[in-house]
Amino acid sequence: MTVLIALITFSALGAVICTKARAAGPAVFFGVVAVALFAATPLGAELPGAVNAMFEAFDEAASQDGAQ
Repeated sequence: MTVLIALITFSALGAVICTKARAAGPAVFFGVVAVALFAATPLGAELPGAVNAMFEAFDEAASQDGAQ
């Protein structure tokens, strides 16, 4: 697990460095790798459900007519 945390950290750091250097392609690549590695962790396994719940809450709030 420690190695995975190090890989996520280095991927996120690589994305920041590429962004500062205005290299968009490698920054996106490092960002995608960091998210993919994070999704492989136990905490990241809950990420799809959390994103889905957030979008459902937004959809429910947007579909209400304002009357409570």
